[in-house]
Amino acid sequence: MTDQTQHESNIESNTAKIDDKPRRIKSFVLRQGRMSQSQQRAMENNWPKFGLEISDELLDMKTLFGREAPTIVEIGFGMGKSLAEMAEANPQQNYIGIEVHRPGVGALLKLIEEKGLTNIRIFNHDAIEVLEKRIPKNSLDGVYLFFPDPWHKKRHNKRRIVQAEFAKTIASHLKTGGHFHMATDWEDYAEHMMEVMNAAPDFRNTQPDGQYTPRPDYRPLTKFEQRGQRLGHGVWDLIFEKIDHD
Repeated sequence: MTDQTQHESNIESNTAKIDDKPRRIKSFVLRQGRMSQSQQRAMENNWPKFGLEISDELLDMKTLFGREAPTIVEIGFGMGKSLAEMAEANPQQNYIGIEVHRPGVGALLKLIEEKGLTNIRIFNHDAIEVLEKRIPKNSLDGVYLFFPDPWHKKRHNKRRIVQAEFAKTIASHLKTGGHFHMATDWEDYAEHMMEVMNAAPDFRNTQPDGQYTPRPDYRPLTKFEQRGQRLGHGVWDLIFEKIDHD
């Protein structure tokens, strides 16, 4: 992931009202940028095989991947490097990546081809619509949200992706026992995430006493993160498990 794109997320979270009509407050700014020639070629050659379109038809995961396997969704995969590395290291799992920025989609499709991956599918669309229209309820084993835009100015905090309604949406698509894994390099956002998730009735923290989670081996350490560590910057991981109320 690049410094810019790993701070992009592609979900619309809260709702606001204008003239009594609800509208979603976007938690991303669409910065398309220019696609490189290699990214454009990857889109043309590989999108028909690995790309997914928005529609009103729910996905059948067994048919989509040609097998039954744990399925993970990553929201806002940036340039796709971490997602490709996870898919390569865990061939026994299926991955669905969601990203609004086309250069990132092209970059991931290029990596899929280079690594010969078969266990990734991609949406180039807003994640809320993808979840609502295409992902069946109680079907996912995990949802990953790594380094979303922190919207660090106080007046922009309402745009942060992790809010109570968002947590409820994620819970509805996870299987009981499924995990919602978040990571951020903004301490204030980490505290916000912890507050929201601790209050979410469908989740429990996998760490005791409200603690953060040490980075698990399956989440690749990015160059951005390595540079931040050298400069003394922190990174906070949170992993919450969906619980059964019955």
